[in-house]
Amino acid sequence: MLHDKDFEYYEKLAHWSFDEYDCYSESLTDWDLYEILKSVVTPDSHVLDLGTGGGEKLLANFPDCAEIVGTDYSPNMVATALENLAKSGRKNITFKVMDNLHMDVPDNHFDVVVARHTCIDAEQIFRCLKPGGYLLIRGVDKYDCWDLKKTVGYGQGFDDPVPISIVDYENVLAAGFRDVELVPLHEREFFKDAETFKAFLGVVPILDHMPEDDSLDKYIAKNTYSGRVRLLRNCYGITARK
Repeated sequence: MLHDKDFEYYEKLAHWSFDEYDCYSESLTDWDLYEILKSVVTPDSHVLDLGTGGGEKLLANFPDCAEIVGTDYSPNMVATALENLAKSGRKNITFKVMDNLHMDVPDNHFDVVVARHTCIDAEQIFRCLKPGGYLLIRGVDKYDCWDLKKTVGYGQGFDDPVPISIVDYENVLAAGFRDVELVPLHEREFFKDAETFKAFLGVVPILDHMPEDDSLDKYIAKNTYSGRVRLLRNCYGITARK
């Protein structure tokens, strides 16, 4: 399993939803994970979603096909996903508890593997994909919310010597994938007000803890537009084929 503190963190967030925070996003990059997914999935496809969380994104955005398996290493997250599945009425979808670094899935079984904001083992993913199968990754790393992290002096991946995007990219290549592309993704998120923004930061892993000085207030003052607080996101996308 992953680190205990990560496990405990996601167990507590099992019923958390991004929709609770009045926020809207603007994408500055023409790269959409779900549009790419829809373009490669056929009615006969078998799809694996790693780090599925409560299954909300899977249920809302994955196209119908022969099989979709969503996995998460948090039992509470998977329990929430099963509740959401029952409400959705969708078919051919299952959820299971699994550690991405110790994958319990058949070899040469899936046509598409999706990994969103989660750790991966590229070699294990390679083994479970059919020849010609696709790997689609969307993640965050050192430079996500970099202006915020630089202002407060710490945060998720702040001290990483190499960004996770580069680590993932190199590992995907080393595992034997072809047609590997790494795309930087830039977005702006706008929160209703400072209180909502601070509440959001209190439940996501962007900052390890809330700052005790006035650095966060300085960031908010510098990034408030028409009353809304702007957060600059820098993510990455990777596409590859076996």
